[in-house]
Amino acid sequence: MKELCGRLQPEPWIDATVRPDGVLELTPRHGGVSFRCDPAGAAMWIALCQHGWLVDAAADTLAAAWLADPENMRAELDIWVGELCDAGLLRHVPRQQHK
Repeated sequence: MKELCGRLQPEPWIDATVRPDGVLELTPRHGGVSFRCDPAGAAMWIALCQHGWLVDAAADTLAAAWLADPENMRAELDIWVGELCDAGLLRHVPRQQHK
């Protein structure tokens, strides 16, 4: 798998909700199937939100919080982000659009 980098952006038609059981639910506003993630996925989504959708910064925060190796955390986050991109829920922002 190609390593992901840079800034992400959720698709504007997605609503994100963390349910009381810790599950992240990503729901298309136009209807269709919701995408659900376990509480670890919810934590990854929140970390990305908190860090302006920058993968490296989110991975560093998660690694510190979970006492994980930063490189392993980055690899796990890359895999998870890739799945969300493949599902059409996230996309990469070209570098020239970064602020």
